[in-house]
This record gives sequence, structure tokens and C-alpha cells, in this order.
Amino acid sequence: MNFDYSDEQKMLKEEARRFLAAKCDASVVRGVLDDAARGYDETLWRAVAEQGWLGAAIPEGYGGLGLGHVELCALAEELGRACAPIPFASTVYFVAEALMLFGSEAQKQKWLPRIAAGECIGAFATSEGKGPVTARSIRTTASGGTLSGEKIPVTDGDVADLIVVLAKDGLYLVEKGAGVSAETLKTLDPTRSAARLIFDAAPAERLGDEDGIAAMQAVFDRAAVLLAFEQLGGADRCLDMAKAYALDRYAFGRQIAGYQAIKHKLADIYVKNEIARSNAYYGAWALNTAAAELPLAAATARVAASDAFWFASKENIQTHGGIGFTWEADPHLYYRRSRQLSLVAGAPATWRERLVSQLETRNAA
Repeated sequence: MNFDYSDEQKMLKEEARRFLAAKCDASVVRGVLDDAARGYDETLWRAVAEQGWLGAAIPEGYGGLGLGHVELCALAEELGRACAPIPFASTVYFVAEALMLFGSEAQKQKWLPRIAAGECIGAFATSEGKGPVTARSIRTTASGGTLSGEKIPVTDGDVADLIVVLAKDGLYLVEKGAGVSAETLKTLDPTRSAARLIFDAAPAERLGDEDGIAAMQAVFDRAAVLLAFEQLGGADRCLDMAKAYALDRYAFGRQIAGYQAIKHKLADIYVKNEIARSNAYYGAWALNTAAAELPLAAATARVAASDAFWFASKENIQTHGGIGFTWEADPHLYYRRSRQLSLVAGAPATWRERLVSQLETRNAA
């Protein structure tokens, strides 16, 4: 059994890496970091849309490429490696997946072609403050075709055109406009913006008939796999950066890569990355085949990738030593992103609990 990308998928991945190397170097990321009011890099967003990446997993009948989720995972890995400052995850992993899962034919025809063309930025609004999202924690309500409530934080909520909102009785589609106000929040990683969204009798349309928490978790399971690949790409980039610096930096007349302490750091990063890679591949298989194991695979991939990226970003800074934590050096860009990605769609503790519950359910069967 082959647990690696196919030759065509590897080619797609290589082309994506070359494209992002040309279009998304550290200066692009820093451009958004230094001017958080931008929210994202518009030039890179348009370029990615022109490549068709936004519609990679969207069926051709809705304006997408119809490639599949494994190909989308490959693209996600390269976007994570580049630390791309665009609302790709919110739009593609969350909103597009929610529409494909629960949208009516009219909703799919209206929104999916716009997403694939880069004409619509999406956001997925569930949290209403500290703690995990549960049926008790949701106060947002919908009635008579309108929705009222507050969501915080909402990744890319300040730049979104279409918001999928979790209310007490289900998911709703809300267009940015009348009845919707957004306040940009200060976060550790301004290259992925976040906002407080207030809905005051905003026009809303029901998305599917499923229970809200169950529908949210179904979207989260799919997004978790894709986020794991972004985290894996970032972790691999941290390892490459740390290795390159260790080979280039000399101390006491020898490369610091020759010192045992540095060797151990790099080896530990590599081991965690490979564990995360195995679990991410398991998640990609489950997502692409709509396997019954998806909830377990998603939780496993999410936990392993979050741990790997955080560890790699931290050890990359330590390997760079005295310059590692400075603004001028690049390691902090990945540390920021590792923290941001670990909190999207639920904190690591929430996913560890879900992993345990999924294992208990499987073992009891």
C-alpha cells in the first residue's frame, strides 16, 4: 500500500512550492505583519485564485478544478511552508467545505463558483468567548430570516464577504453588510487577522437542517486535516531554517551543527515532524474517501501537527540563538503562525479530548 503522494500530486506540490517561493517570500509576510490593517496580501490572494487553488476540491460543476482533497492537502502543506498571509484556510477549509457538506443546490451554485474564482472571502464564526464551543455556550439566535448575537474571535472575520455562523439551532449564511459590524482584534499573529463580529438582526439563510454543534464538528473534522497539512508545512520549514543556520553559524572554530545539543534539537524536530506526517496522511486518506474513521483520523492529525509545529517553531528560535527572537530574523513568523493555527477550530486540549473519546468509542465497538 502506498502512503505517499502520487507522481502527479508530487508535481503539483513542487509547482506550488516554486510558485510560492516567487510570490510569497518573507517580505510579503512582513508586509502584512507591519501593516495589520491590510488583513491579508491582496496580490498573493489574486495570484493564488488565478492558479485555481481555491477551487482545488470544489467540483467542476461549481467552477472548481475537481481534483480532490489529497491535492488540496498538498497545496495546504506548501501554503503552510510559505506562511502565506491570505484567508485561504477560512475560505476553503471551512466555508467551502460547509457549503459542500450542507448547502442546498441554490446555495452551492451561488457561492462555490465565487469562492473558486477568489471573488468571495469566507469566515466561520462559532466561538463566543473563552472555553470550548458547546450547546450551552451558544447565545446567538436566528428568527424570521435574521440573526443576532456576537462572535469572538473570528479568524478573517474583518475581511470576509460571507460568514457561516453557528446559532442555537444550526448553521446560517450571513453576508457582510447590513446588520453586521466587525472590530479587528490584536493577536499574536496579525498575518491571519481576527475580529469580533456583532450581528444585529442581520439577514441570514439556514445552511442545512442538521443540529448546529454536530454540523460544526463535521466541518471541523474536515478542516482539521487540512490545517494539519499547513502545520506540517510550517514545521518542515522550521527544520530547514534551523538546519541551514546550524550549518552556516560557527562558534569556537566549528559549525554549531557539530555540537551534540544542536544535533539533538534537530533530531527531535525531525521525529515530531515525521509522526505528524504519518498522522496527516492518515487524515488525508480518511477525508478523501469519506471514511468512517474521519473523526478519529482528524483528531489524531490535529493533535500531532499542532504539537510538531509548535515544537519546531520554538526549537528553530533556540537554534538561532541570540538573533532568533529578534524582529529582523524570520523564526518568529513561524512561531506566531504555530500559535494561531493551533487555536483555529478548537484549542489542542479540546482535540486531545476528542481523540480520547474517539479511541474509547472505537475500542468499545
